[in-house]
Amino acid sequence: MMLSTGLKKQQGVVMIFALLVLLSLTLLGIASVSSGLIQTKMASAMEQQSLAFDAAESALAGAVFESEDESVLVDNTLTDPLSEARQINAIDLTTTSLSCFAQQGYVQRTLTQSGLQTGTRHITTGSYDSQARLASWSRSAFVQEQACRGSSSVIGGSNINCHVFIIRGCGQVQNSPYAVANSLSATVFAPASQ
Repeated sequence: MMLSTGLKKQQGVVMIFALLVLLSLTLLGIASVSSGLIQTKMASAMEQQSLAFDAAESALAGAVFESEDESVLVDNTLTDPLSEARQINAIDLTTTSLSCFAQQGYVQRTLTQSGLQTGTRHITTGSYDSQARLASWSRSAFVQEQACRGSSSVIGGSNINCHVFIIRGCGQVQNSPYAVANSLSATVFAPASQ
């Protein structure tokens, strides 16, 4: 009888030990699955951010392309982004934020999946890619007019000033609450204002 009681105690200890090992393996499995899910979410977020940044870069490229497009520059019915921005009051960067979501104060351009075409104002609403999940737009703002710096006596002795602009490219993944932005500063030689 004593032998039987000792055997039952040993079986109980073995069962408790087996349950502890099973619990440890279960917790380890849950931690592994949880870690995998978090890494998948992080990778997806990084991919979305990268796509939105590419869309913002393309919006910058679109504004520069249109500002240098000779067929736009010589057509009196079309206005390039910088000339259009110059017609708006200069922004004060110390008090005005150049947000991708601000609707006033500078000109908006949108890049569509059809890409850049000469002689076109890219102002229609559209998507950056064929899956219609990326929005891409740019905004041009006039900052200031200043004397051009440099050693050229041609610039220094003429009635030419440097007009400074900021172009902000914005990109956003569909259903995302935030946009990725990149900015470019552009200086254009132009007649001095009177």
